[in-house]
Amino acid sequence: MPLARDVTLLNNRTSRPVPLTKMGFGGAPLGNLYREISEEDAQDALQTAYDAGIRYFDTAPQYGLGRSEMRFGTALQRFGRDTLQLSTKIGRLLLDCAPDEVTPEAFVNVPQKRIQFDYSYDGVMRSYEDSRARIGIDNADILLIHDVCAFSQGSQEMSDQRVRELFDLGGYKALSELRAAGEIAAIGAGVNEWQVCQRLLELADFDGFLLAGRYTLLEQEALETFLPLCEARDVGIILGGPYNSGILATGAVPGAKYNYGEAPPPIVTRVNQIEAVCQDHDTPLIAAALQFVLGHPSVKTVVPGASNAAEVAANVALLERPIPAGLWSDLRSRGLIRPDAPLPEEPTHAS
Repeated sequence: MPLARDVTLLNNRTSRPVPLTKMGFGGAPLGNLYREISEEDAQDALQTAYDAGIRYFDTAPQYGLGRSEMRFGTALQRFGRDTLQLSTKIGRLLLDCAPDEVTPEAFVNVPQKRIQFDYSYDGVMRSYEDSRARIGIDNADILLIHDVCAFSQGSQEMSDQRVRELFDLGGYKALSELRAAGEIAAIGAGVNEWQVCQRLLELADFDGFLLAGRYTLLEQEALETFLPLCEARDVGIILGGPYNSGILATGAVPGAKYNYGEAPPPIVTRVNQIEAVCQDHDTPLIAAALQFVLGHPSVKTVVPGASNAAEVAANVALLERPIPAGLWSDLRSRGLIRPDAPLPEEPTHAS
């Protein structure tokens, strides 16, 4: 398996560590994110990932209001549950509803469900039970608190409220009990902001975080306090969104996306500068973006998006593409990445 990597998300809190391949597969696109994905394309994408050696798969109830989890379940019947590591999330219950009450968020062609946020003890237990039924499994390996960040909740005030609910209403207690009983091996959060991860880690014991888009070739603010805390606490990072919603994959083309919206001019300018250095070293910007994040010791796996087999194969090829060490040093000397950002290991055949 070319993507095998001798790392674990954790090994100091449980007798059941969670080994991760250096690339994972994220399930949001297979929930029909922004556009419909056929069942054939979804299963081909999952199969291509598995055949390439990817053994970490992440999904959530939100992704297509259960559609992503159900598609994972179909694939697991082929793969075998014990051949891979799986994470899903809590925080959104999917409730039966009338057709005009469906809350698809950014997903299309979804089941007739509405979302109810619930971070209580009963909400966590019910969400996990429902996820297991949709996927057709006895247990997940990692259970993540979903979207308690200000970006997802709409304000810092609502983020703070959700965090209080998690602790005051027993959601964290439920997660801890599931971990202690061996039902799951690891607990954490899947969010779009590192600040709420740091707050959670300061409040309680977590094993890892799925952080989307906040430690990338374009952004390294998390190096100031959060990632050092992760190193000190032996907490692993699953790095989602390495392309910052697209601009580090497409380059600063007209209409390029950053953080789920159109990229503002300062971001466009910075990406153009980064891409110019990549071109000097005959390296695609997207390859540099994908590999850069793995230079940090707390980042255990990177999870780029893919909605079909071709995109999965392309991501695998990008991860394995040799990158000259001079590219990283030039980015650093020009102030385009932080001087304290750990860099990927230099390949023996780098120029």
